[in-house]
Amino acid sequence: MANNRPMTEDEKKLLQTQHRMEAIEARNCQKERKARTRRLIQIGAILESVFPEVQTMELDDVKMELKKRLNA
Repeated sequence: MANNRPMTEDEKKLLQTQHRMEAIEARNCQKERKARTRRLIQIGAILESVFPEVQTMELDDVKMELKKRLNA
């Protein structure tokens, strides 16, 4: 706090609640990132199992090939 007066109990509780909320939000963001990473890995694994050639292709080539095959 900017002033030198001690915090009241209500101010302490409010600050503590704010910190708890920030921690909950951080955990939720981390869970979302991990879920997205897992999903992307699974999709990549499926792609490699169906289309093994992607392992040796450049990413742009993979993208173009997928577009070509999906639009056909």
